Amino acid sequence: MDPHDAVRLHNREAWEAEVQRGNPWTVPVDHEAIEAARRGRLEVLLTDSRAVPAAWFPDLDGTDVLCLASGGGQQGPLLAAAGANVTVLDNSPRQLARDRLVAERESLPLRTVEGDMRNLSEFADGGFDLVFHPVSNQFGPEVRPVWKEAFRVLRKGGTLLAGFVNPAYYVFDLDLADRTGELRVEYQLPYADPTSLSEERLRRTIEEGKPLEFGHTLEDQIGGQIAAGFVITGFYEDRHRDDPIAAHMPTLIATRATKP
Repeated sequence: MDPHDAVRLHNREAWEAEVQRGNPWTVPVDHEAIEAARRGRLEVLLTDSRAVPAAWFPDLDGTDVLCLASGGGQQGPLLAAAGANVTVLDNSPRQLARDRLVAERESLPLRTVEGDMRNLSEFADGGFDLVFHPVSNQFGPEVRPVWKEAFRVLRKGGTLLAGFVNPAYYVFDLDLADRTGELRVEYQLPYADPTSLSEERLRRTIEEGKPLEFGHTLEDQIGGQIAAGFVITGFYEDRHRDDPIAAHMPTLIATRATKP
């Protein structure tokens, strides 16, 4: 099996379990948030705590939107409530079920597709006006194919909104930081669980059913968008909530990019 496919299959099962555990990114939005979006007060996250600026969005009424690796019953339903024609693609069936739950509860038109964010062959060239890609590409070994596919499926003048982890986050021993709050530089960049962790820690990560993560460089995250043909038109930083590393530095990045 292709190693990238093996990672995708492992992470699909891992995120199925995250839904069962109640990971915050798997908890659907409530009725009040949907009603606010319907009234023009859209608050949606690309990162962890800072809402996307309203100026970053096109007019959403009738806009064709692909929520890329964005299951969980959060961003997709909110954008649909704001008037967009939304398709949600995600690797996890249970995450997609969360989107359908909110869509049925709120009578929202919304399509879900199970798939790989690196391969959008399900979709024709130039089929969307907006690709909304919240923090998720750390769960794949490659990010440049994601940007190339996003560019392909966007119409000319279309927008890519993307959130991702600051790669500097991955130089630290994250398990130690979570357990004790101690920040210890441990790893080199680019980071990848399968090659950066010791055999014992990798085995434990897999046995515990945790998602495998990859710390892509800024050259791939931002330079990769530019290489795909995008023009970067917006940028902001954010921080993980309740995270010892985030107390010292921004740990998340959001970009706005357009297809000329």
